[in-house]
Amino acid sequence: MQTLNVDLGDRSYPIFIGANILSNQQLLAPYIKGKQVMIVTNETVAPLYLEALKSGLKGFKVDEVILPDGEQYKNADSIDMIYSALLSKRHNRTTTLIALGGGVVGDMCGFAAATYQRGVEFIQVPTTLLSQVDSSVGGKTGINHPLGKNMIGAFHQPNVVLADTETLTTLPERELSAGIAEVIKYGLIRDPEFLSWIEADMPKLLACDQAALSKAIYDSCRNKAEIVALDEKESGCRALLNLGHTFGHAIEAHQGYGNWLHGEAVGAGMMMATLMSEKLGWLSSEEVGRVSQLIESAKLPVAGPADMSKEDFIHFMSLDKKNLDHRIRLVLLKGIGNAVITSDYPMSAFEDTLVAG
Repeated sequence: MQTLNVDLGDRSYPIFIGANILSNQQLLAPYIKGKQVMIVTNETVAPLYLEALKSGLKGFKVDEVILPDGEQYKNADSIDMIYSALLSKRHNRTTTLIALGGGVVGDMCGFAAATYQRGVEFIQVPTTLLSQVDSSVGGKTGINHPLGKNMIGAFHQPNVVLADTETLTTLPERELSAGIAEVIKYGLIRDPEFLSWIEADMPKLLACDQAALSKAIYDSCRNKAEIVALDEKESGCRALLNLGHTFGHAIEAHQGYGNWLHGEAVGAGMMMATLMSEKLGWLSSEEVGRVSQLIESAKLPVAGPADMSKEDFIHFMSLDKKNLDHRIRLVLLKGIGNAVITSDYPMSAFEDTLVAG
């Protein structure tokens, strides 16, 4: 097992990464403050891992709420299901919520924890690659609105993150590729050495090789933890973690949540950011080709939906949370491993990218 720390002063917490650690009472119990536990999971994950998690919670009063599965259910109705379960089972302010599932479950469980009785403790037990390398770390929680992704939420840090790599063996291939998109992101924005390793070991990642996955998770979490420690509330450098996301969130909102997986939309979005960086003279054609080849090797799309117009992109991107003074802020690349946040670019380059993408 490997351990990382997210350094946030008195709110710091560990990330445990390893195989078959899901039911390890010694890893879970120290981070549960009271006697009540509410596990939040979904219909897909519950039959696979709910009982294993509960077996590591002996001595606690454990309840569960099982949500429908899918990005399209990341909404206020699902949050109300969590609140109703907590209230009907009389959970008080000492309760701990445990998110057992992917990024959707983690985001909703965290948001419910941030708002139930004005804030209770929670733990992340991510079961998808995307959630293990990205969404479970850093305290971003929330739900979607029909007009924009993650527009309603709160920053609420977990007590601990428990990433069991064995859960990835049951992931569909499409979900595995979606998670690799976020792994690639870390290499592109700040870690060229890691990016070279991803290129070399992509076949192992796609084959669900445990050693390769463990390294991908560790290095991704290391990169994210370092950024979150510097900028918890995304007032500065944390926005770099959104490479491809402004384009990608627009794709998800336009297509209908769940039709494109988040990682698929981010893959196309990273390619669009790369193409725009080339138009600004910041990347060479060789570097663009390298990024395209890597995204394709992960079995991810390198272009947006055929039915999505320039106007569609602009409409949804104008709602992005990073925007300032009615200018769309983008994360672009001034070379591999050197990401920047900017709203200072020629509109012609932006619009040409939307057409080409």
